[in-house]
Amino acid sequence: MAAGKQRDSREAPPDGGWGWVIVGCCFMVTVCTRAVTRCVSIFFVEFQAHFGADYAATAWIHSLLDCSTMLCAPVGSLVGSRCSCRAAVVAGGLLASCGLLLSSFATSLEMLYFSAGILTGLGFALCYTPAIALVGCYFQRRKALAYGVAMSGSGIGTFVLAPVVQMLIELYSWRGALLVLSAFVANLCVCGALLRPIALQEEQCGDISQQDVEKPPKDSVDLLAPPPPPESSAPRLRRMWRLLSCGEYRFLLLPDFLGLAVSFLFLASGCSLPFVYLVPYALSAGISHQHAAFLMSILGVIDIVGNITFGWLTDRRCLKPHRLACYVFSVGMEGLCCLFTPLLCSFPLLVPFAMLYGYFDGAYVALIPVVTSDVVGTTYLSSALGVVYFLHAIPYLVSPPIGGWLVDVTGSYTATFLLSGAALLASAVILSAVTGIRHCRHRSDSVLLQSSENCHQGTRAPPPQPV
Repeated sequence: MAAGKQRDSREAPPDGGWGWVIVGCCFMVTVCTRAVTRCVSIFFVEFQAHFGADYAATAWIHSLLDCSTMLCAPVGSLVGSRCSCRAAVVAGGLLASCGLLLSSFATSLEMLYFSAGILTGLGFALCYTPAIALVGCYFQRRKALAYGVAMSGSGIGTFVLAPVVQMLIELYSWRGALLVLSAFVANLCVCGALLRPIALQEEQCGDISQQDVEKPPKDSVDLLAPPPPPESSAPRLRRMWRLLSCGEYRFLLLPDFLGLAVSFLFLASGCSLPFVYLVPYALSAGISHQHAAFLMSILGVIDIVGNITFGWLTDRRCLKPHRLACYVFSVGMEGLCCLFTPLLCSFPLLVPFAMLYGYFDGAYVALIPVVTSDVVGTTYLSSALGVVYFLHAIPYLVSPPIGGWLVDVTGSYTATFLLSGAALLASAVILSAVTGIRHCRHRSDSVLLQSSENCHQGTRAPPPQPV
């Protein structure tokens, strides 16, 4: 009996202790990966001037870095589960640091594509997913608080790093700044060394108690999945349908999720452009380098405010049933901010843009897992989020070069920001349409159910009357 109790105590997540060290390490991982990725846009003008390249060619550096991080995230997850989170993060830190080190000696944009884009992105992917997964193994009751602290490294890191990177460029040129960033990113290896594996990690990560499993919504996969293909259809189609309907990816057959996925494609196409072109646009408007970099700092810190406050607000009883509407509102407000950006041609006018865009960017990022869970249910949330973030990869790859091509063709940033705003508004409109169709379908089902109940009651024989 004592041995059984001891084994149970080992299996339960500690919800503290060394877990807070894991949270601190994950915080630094998000600083060294997501914040550094955002700050790459500060090098945009320097790369363009040094190599004499156009906007579209230079934008491929940021695109490849972001896309490699997203596309290779499953690789990081695989290495973390097959070897250990510690090995994955240490290896990723070495790769990312070597990538930035090689970038400081780059002699062409093509070399930067490989070193700063692919190599560094692969290193970031190896670090990002395992570190986030390990936090969930150490926490159960206070998991939301732990993830809130860990993920805040992206915004806080952007706030701190943006002016520092600009100062390093002015003091040591872009090559020296990349050398310093390479040394800074090498701290990922230290963070990885502190990621102590927890006992029975696989069971704790994959086990969900009955209290944690939510009852799937009425619009879950079983009710909304399309009917199986007819027997006359191709055998390959029938096998594919059976594979999806029985496996962990059966939510892919859910019409609501398909609409959500399409909206995410438009979202990813528009949300990355302001992070890439805000600093170059500010410089083209005659704003100093320090003030232009400070705009990124403002955007980063307000991003954290939006993440925390919007997540807290939508968890209140009054707004909890309307979380999808809040998500659509935040994405739509981001689109409107981008549409008005070409009218803002001074630092005092761009500060409100950075604040509003940063706030609503943090808001929708906090709500993506919540909205996805509302659509697919808790059982399929992990697999669904993997698909959701994978969908961001291709838009992250192609949208910055398209924005740069528009700058080259038109000679201004107006078309680029209008494209960003239109894509974000399209995402909001698509999700609003899916929500409207869903609401009408539920109302129609309720009316039909009520009618059938009334008819059933009407056909019943009346009770015998007392004599």
